[in-house]
Amino acid sequence: MGIGLRHIIVFLVLLALPASSYFTVFKPQNKAIEAARQEIDHKRELLEKLREETARNADLARANEEIASRLTEIEARLPSSKELDLVVRRVSDIAVRCGLAAPVLNSATPVEAALYREQPLEMKITGTFDAYYKFLLEIEKMPRITRIPDLRMQRVTTEDGVMSVEFTLSIYFQEDGRAG
Repeated sequence: MGIGLRHIIVFLVLLALPASSYFTVFKPQNKAIEAARQEIDHKRELLEKLREETARNADLARANEEIASRLTEIEARLPSSKELDLVVRRVSDIAVRCGLAAPVLNSATPVEAALYREQPLEMKITGTFDAYYKFLLEIEKMPRITRIPDLRMQRVTTEDGVMSVEFTLSIYFQEDGRAG
């Protein structure tokens, strides 16, 4: 039994079959599998980023709720323009109660301050430094939002221990339509 041409052809066909199937079937299939894996990895990364963004959105929503509640608290501390006279009267009462002379008040035109308004009051008070210090502490405890942007103190030379204080007290308030 000799090896003939037919045997060699069958042997070459048997060798060529796996080689051709590697190039025509398995190699394209491996490329498709690798592309699918890359796509899955890419989608997993996108999904992870989406989860992070969703978690951050929940944090932002919670932060927005906190800000809204704080804003409501601050707005509750703003008097309406109708209540502004009561605040001015209370400031005057505090000054007298602390031992200062009744303040001389000059009201300026209200100034726009973001969504609210600011009423500057030019005040002149005389009294001792301790009384003025008590007055400032009481003003600080008021539930209304106020500030003192400028202050001038001067010792009164005619009386011992007495000083004259000129300052601007700004009271923030909201228009009657916004109050509430």
